[in-house]
Amino acid sequence: MLDLVIDARPAALSAGFNVRRILPYRLRRMLGPFIFMDHAGPVRLAPEQVHNLDVLPHPHIGLSTVSYLFGGQVTHRDSLGVEQIIRPGEVNWMTAGRGIAHSERFEDPATLAGGQLEMIQTWVALPEAAEENAPSFRNYQPQELPIFTDTGVWMRLIAGDAFGLHNDVRTHSPLFYLHVVLQPGARFGPPRGYPERGAYVAKGLVEVSGHRYGPGQLLVFTPGLDPVIVALEASTLMLLGGEPLGERFIWWNFVSSRKERIEQAKADWQAGRIALPPNDNAEFVPLPDDRTRPAGTGTPPPAPQALS
Repeated sequence: MLDLVIDARPAALSAGFNVRRILPYRLRRMLGPFIFMDHAGPVRLAPEQVHNLDVLPHPHIGLSTVSYLFGGQVTHRDSLGVEQIIRPGEVNWMTAGRGIAHSERFEDPATLAGGQLEMIQTWVALPEAAEENAPSFRNYQPQELPIFTDTGVWMRLIAGDAFGLHNDVRTHSPLFYLHVVLQPGARFGPPRGYPERGAYVAKGLVEVSGHRYGPGQLLVFTPGLDPVIVALEASTLMLLGGEPLGERFIWWNFVSSRKERIEQAKADWQAGRIALPPNDNAEFVPLPDDRTRPAGTGTPPPAPQALS
């Protein structure tokens, strides 16, 4: 009932700030429209180290970034002039479209010192018809995100449609994204009606078809089959998937259906044609060295800049 199990790999975002990177993966670039997934934290730092976490202004095209916190808080600033603190249970949904820059700042030392900061970052690729849309940003409050409970099961719909739940989070293609908490012994399965589905184990221990899976593993389910997930202990899962969009190219923070559009984005950032956030423009992440090579050389592109 599993096509693949992806083990998260360590990735360094800045000095002293490591995350678990789940997508993209060499054997699975996307899951539905989801093309990127990071799990950060729990983070515990002394106050004098907080500045090491900040992700400076950096650009995106061709995708929506989705930020969801289990604990702590993060301040988002972007080139639209938006400044938004995100807290647990909220969703920051930023659609880059033809181009946007943003930063992620960690400005609450108390949550870091207490080891409370923990978050999931995903990128959702845009359909071709929406890749050049005007950029936009929206914060969604917990009361806008429906919750369902049953015996041993709690879940929040972050985006899309699942189990008869729907919210007003604006998406551009059919998908689902759920935060699920299972008590020991609870049984659960992914929503039906989507060709690509997966479950990321953020905490706990679960069993599928007699095999056990723990934190940092993304379970990619076989299309057409409906697996049963059994919680062996209290567990937190992120369920995600949807309709595939077709091939996408990803280089650093840029996603597109066209290679030439990636090249244009590189030039635009280097030339300053993607505006910096007006309230966070004193520094930025420069374009990394272009280590791409013709197919077959085996030299990878630079790692995506995240948090998203």
